[in-house]
Amino acid sequence: MNKAKGMRGIKSAGCKKQLWIGIGISIFLLYILFRKVNIRQLLAAFTEMDYRYLLAAMTVTFAGYYLRAVRWKYLLIPIKKTAMRNLFPATIIGYMANNILPARLGEFVRAFVLGDKEQIDKSAVFATLVLDRLLDGLSVLVLLVITLFTIKLPTGMEGVQKSLEYGGYVSLVACLFLATFLAVIKINMSWVLLFIGRLLKPLPQRFAGKVLPLLGSFIEGIRFSSRPLHIMALFVTSTVTWAMAVWTVDLTLHAFGIALPITAVMFVLIFLVIAVVVPASPGSVGTYHFACVYALMVFNLPKEKALSVALVVHAINFFPVIFLGLYYLVRDRISLLDVKAESIPQGPHID
Repeated sequence: MNKAKGMRGIKSAGCKKQLWIGIGISIFLLYILFRKVNIRQLLAAFTEMDYRYLLAAMTVTFAGYYLRAVRWKYLLIPIKKTAMRNLFPATIIGYMANNILPARLGEFVRAFVLGDKEQIDKSAVFATLVLDRLLDGLSVLVLLVITLFTIKLPTGMEGVQKSLEYGGYVSLVACLFLATFLAVIKINMSWVLLFIGRLLKPLPQRFAGKVLPLLGSFIEGIRFSSRPLHIMALFVTSTVTWAMAVWTVDLTLHAFGIALPITAVMFVLIFLVIAVVVPASPGSVGTYHFACVYALMVFNLPKEKALSVALVVHAINFFPVIFLGLYYLVRDRISLLDVKAESIPQGPHID
């Protein structure tokens, strides 16, 4: 028991340290963004908005979350046929938790909520979320490859354009590597374990002896259906989900009277995806806005207008899911603090 309490204390301290580092980064970036900004021009951009586009953007955003829940349903098929009435609320609660809790604990919360509702082993549910993130990673890499090879930057940025093309080749290699990794997991997991074992060989045997069995049991939990219809469903839902993410950004830009080529919108979205990964305060405050502003300024948008767009894009993608997630918590009488306490100490094996 003392050992468990010690581990709990270490993990809690680690989370707090990461939280304060993230808050510091967020404050610093917000300072950079708002210094020397003409507040009148910033507010003027809001008065010119067409709110019909914002309503459409929020509708598309929620449709994207629903499709994520559908994709998750197909990832869970080897374990259990799950109901959308449980999948969608668990998805929303998980993303809400990501927005308000540090260290992206929403993945653990999401696994815990669905595992509890469907009476499934929570470590198995979490394994499907690892595969869910791998599919997202593959989708983003494909989006990145398409964007970097097709985007046309404004005149005077030929050097940056060339660098983006080189980045496209690197992204293509990464995309092929991840696709191969997913295929190998499906075909023969023992090859993956053998490869990891060779990578760990130079490390102390005591360390490798502990890590390899842990990775083995975890990778074996990552399974997905071999039925062509199910694989096609994963492909379609992933493609449409990310198409909707692009569409949300595009609709928000149109609300401000900004019309950019679709490749430019994809370029902005990629910056936003990277911003979510960078350490920041809960909700990616600061990093998200910084990425959006400087991605838009590449296309010669004034800083004030780019910042107003960034504030609205962030609000659309974060606040509605928080409110709906809180509704589901109250409706289903779920305590987020209890779920968090159950999730943090145990890592991936959260049952």
